[in-house]
Amino acid sequence: MDIQHIVDRLEQALDESVRIPMSAYLLVNEEKVYNLLDQMRVAVPEEIKRANRIEAEKDRILAQAKEEAERIRELARQEAGELVKRDAIVSAAQHRAENIIERARRDTEALRQDADVYIMEVLNRLEEDLSRTLNVVQNGLHKVRTEREAAMLSAAESSDPSQPGA
Repeated sequence: MDIQHIVDRLEQALDESVRIPMSAYLLVNEEKVYNLLDQMRVAVPEEIKRANRIEAEKDRILAQAKEEAERIRELARQEAGELVKRDAIVSAAQHRAENIIERARRDTEALRQDADVYIMEVLNRLEEDLSRTLNVVQNGLHKVRTEREAAMLSAAESSDPSQPGA
């Protein structure tokens, strides 16, 4: 399940919660919130697995690029060897081989850079999603703790016989 969808459902659960009159507090459905948190625990590793798959795809692309570069280099060596046999065009063969090798290097580097940019974009989006999710969870936990402390303080004050008017 998409982590963003779960965060949206958590936000919806908070929006649907009953507001305590004349306060900034909400009564939330504890089971619903914990269920959504459990779903987040499942979804976050899935997002990480997806990022790992993308990383593996990047490695595969780089390996293919290296293989292709080596094949091109070998072709260049073979072509250069054949051209060396013909004295009149030795210089042209060397120049062409160098161009092929340089083109292979540039192609390899371009593929590597494209893969790195793609990985960075995916990981940045994942980091942003996780950060937003963590922020929502932390805010919810802070709110629940604050409400519990206020309720406990209120209960303690109402049961203390030394308080005036009690």
